[in-house]
Amino acid sequence: MENSWGQGFEEVPHTADVALRVWGQDLKELFVNAARGLAWLTADPASVCPEKETSLDLSASDAETLLVTWLGELIYLNEREGLVFTEFDLEEVTPIHLQGVVRGGRPTETRHLVKAATFSGLSIRSTERGLETTVTFDV
Repeated sequence: MENSWGQGFEEVPHTADVALRVWGQDLKELFVNAARGLAWLTADPASVCPEKETSLDLSASDAETLLVTWLGELIYLNEREGLVFTEFDLEEVTPIHLQGVVRGGRPTETRHLVKAATFSGLSIRSTERGLETTVTFDV
C-alpha cells in the first residue's frame, strides 16, 4: 500500500502482520506520525471528517511503552466508537507522559482491522532525521 498521506511513515514488509517505519524530528513528531500511520493503515484519512474530539492523558515507564500505550488507546477508541482519528494536537510528550487532544470521524471504508500495536522489535533510536522506530501492528 502506498502512503499518499504525507511524510513521516512508510509501510515495511512483515511476514504476518503490518509494520510501519516511523520518524520525526522529536518525540512529539514521532508520536503524531505513528498515529497518522495507524489512521492510514485503518482507512483512507481523506474520507474521514473529524467530528469527535477526545482528550488523552497517558503515562508509562519509558518511551517505547508510552508509544504502544498511545497507539493502543487510539485502537481502543477506534473499535469502541467506530472512528478513525486523523488530527492530533499533542501539548506535551515526554518519554513517560503524553497529553493532548485527538479528533476523528467515521471512515467511508476501512483498509485493515488493526487489533493492537506490539512491542515486537520496537526500539526508538536517534538517526540522521531525528528519532525513528518500526512499529508492528497485529491485524
